[in-house]
Amino acid sequence: MNKPSARSFDSLAALSCIGTLVCWSSAPLFIKYLTGYLDLWTQNLLRYLAACLFWLPFLLIELKARRVPKQVWKRALVPFILVTIMQTLWAAVFYYIDPGFVSLLATTAFLWVIIMSIIFFAEERRLLSNRLFSMSIVLSLVGLAGVIYFHPAFAHSYTITGVIIILCYGFIWGLYSISVKVLLKGIDSRIGFSVISIYTFITLLVGILFKGELHKCLVMPFWGWASVIISGILGIAVGHVLYYVSIRRLSAATSSLTQLAQPFIVAAISFFIFGESLTILQWVFGIVLVAGSALAIVAEKTPDLPELPIG
Repeated sequence: MNKPSARSFDSLAALSCIGTLVCWSSAPLFIKYLTGYLDLWTQNLLRYLAACLFWLPFLLIELKARRVPKQVWKRALVPFILVTIMQTLWAAVFYYIDPGFVSLLATTAFLWVIIMSIIFFAEERRLLSNRLFSMSIVLSLVGLAGVIYFHPAFAHSYTITGVIIILCYGFIWGLYSISVKVLLKGIDSRIGFSVISIYTFITLLVGILFKGELHKCLVMPFWGWASVIISGILGIAVGHVLYYVSIRRLSAATSSLTQLAQPFIVAAISFFIFGESLTILQWVFGIVLVAGSALAIVAEKTPDLPELPIG
């Protein structure tokens, strides 16, 4: 799949970014809800089981038709290891802090994606000399600092563990994004993630023997199971595949930046479900952060703007 030209509008990439945003905005809410019923190990296992079963029929059809590249089983190993670590950190953090705040802190992942994109992809280094992109980084950093600093619970001791977990998650997310773009290049996104989901589920299944309380799912109510299935399909199975599509058609940095609206969608819904709220100053800085994201997308599509002087 070829990367579209810089000045063309790629409708598939745009729809993929929007779809990813919708899927990943719902996941934190379901995960937080499930913390009242399941430990993080059991929750992870059940959600990845749902994701694995969702894509398994497609993978079996492709295997029967001999359309699954042999190299995908080897190439998927690194993304699988990273996504397993990342998914564990992602589920763990909701046992410490609320969805809106988690989503705000998770936006630090885009900084790692940008750094790694510039290191690994020569074609993305042009963004370093693009005025709009430089402005977008400044706006994003100012906005990010503001929404974190003005959160009422940021200085509380009980949030420190959660903050450390989500910041580690951001670093792993950066590595994961780049590994997918490099190692799964030219491989159907659905096939790539189908293989990764199988590897991840098997690993989590083995892990549950040492960690977790699987018996708790036997007494979980209907809405608990509904949350497992919906979050597994939307947040993992569909969300990751759409993200794969977007980073193959756009830069990894731009694909991540488009997800910066997620914290405010999550926070708005979390207010009604969990009673979580953001301060006025957080909303102000949040608008700055989202503006930086939008400016980065413009920069991605306008590479011929006057460049910043080097040196």
